[in-house]
Amino acid sequence: MPDVIIIGDGPGGLSAALFLAKAGKDVVLYGQDKTAMHAAMIYNYLGIEQISGSDFQRVAREQVTKRGAKLVDTRVQAIAAEPGPSYEVELEDGSVAAAPVLVLSEGKGAPLARKLGLQPDESGAIAVDRHGRSALPGVYVIGRSARPGRSQAIISAGDGAAAALDILSRERGEDVVDWDVPPS
Repeated sequence: MPDVIIIGDGPGGLSAALFLAKAGKDVVLYGQDKTAMHAAMIYNYLGIEQISGSDFQRVAREQVTKRGAKLVDTRVQAIAAEPGPSYEVELEDGSVAAAPVLVLSEGKGAPLARKLGLQPDESGAIAVDRHGRSALPGVYVIGRSARPGRSQAIISAGDGAAAALDILSRERGEDVVDWDVPPS
């Protein structure tokens, strides 16, 4: 059983996967690389002058897999509505996967979050804290599902990073900081 299942492979899901895998977590990310990023040309991502959304996705997916996260090209059809020691997700081939922590980066509408009983407010947002943690234990909702009116790639990536660091901090019982150091 993986430590974390991430559903959605846009900037938020990929960022969460990167931080968690870098910290040694067993991470499985489910997505089909059909995000809205493929229709974007990005000019406002800090540190990148400009990049097409498709190129961004390709580079980000490569970076995440190099760190050890497993990307699975499939759709999650259903999700267990009852929290327990782990959450079960049903994949399109009928197989089931489970993990104690879920990160939902579904985008607009959040159908799986709704199946878990997390209902959006009048703006369409699923309520979460500043780290993306929902009212359900071990369930994080990030990106456009949590902020439908303020959706940007860099914001979603930050949401994924915040969720990942919160997951790691809660597990360790102390704040986790992810500082990179220059090569020696």
